[in-house]
Amino acid sequence: MLFRQLYDQDTSTYTYLLADETSREAVLIDPVIEQVDRDQALLTELGLTLRYCLETHVHADHVTGTGELRQRLGCLGIVPAGAEVSCADRHIQDGEMLTVGSLEIVAIATPGHTDSHMAYLANGTHLFTGDALFIRGCGRTDFQSGDAGILYDSVTQKLFSLPAETLVYPGHDYRGHSLSTIGEEVQWNPRFVGRDRNSFISFMDSLDLPNPKKIMEAVPANQSCGQVATPV
Repeated sequence: MLFRQLYDQDTSTYTYLLADETSREAVLIDPVIEQVDRDQALLTELGLTLRYCLETHVHADHVTGTGELRQRLGCLGIVPAGAEVSCADRHIQDGEMLTVGSLEIVAIATPGHTDSHMAYLANGTHLFTGDALFIRGCGRTDFQSGDAGILYDSVTQKLFSLPAETLVYPGHDYRGHSLSTIGEEVQWNPRFVGRDRNSFISFMDSLDLPNPKKIMEAVPANQSCGQVATPV
């Protein structure tokens, strides 16, 4: 598997490029619209054909590049089942496998940060957690139908049950971390260590976080595959 981890400094967002080295077919997970030129140039340099853009959820902090990449490169846009994105080419279900050459990507429903959220496990080794699980943290649960109890269940029952050596690649990082493992997060993630479901809910409910600066633009745009509304 060919793999690259890409970063958008402005929104602290990771985009992931995965490809089958034989067929040269590729997938992008959570592309950012401001980085479309970068992503297209990298695909060209590596001799890859982009087949799919995968969204972990409807983002509130950045506008997706999926729509623009679909227009330029003819790829398909895939979002989690239940996400209110009518323009998507496909809504992927929990447990469904996406095959790209020899690359196998399994969708794992991990709601809680939002009501429709998927993590993606590639070849049984690389776990792309979106905003469900960060390195030593997790996504917030105070908007977009988020639910702290459901997030606790998603992480502890689904993600933490994966093999300890599973590599964890989050949707964002704000502290300079790029990689973890399930074993590390089970042992060291302060959001979960020593907390049961009720105490996790209480902790998440006590957070007083400002809204993402792009939320008013990003959510409706991402429900339209990255099409930003023109002011009237």
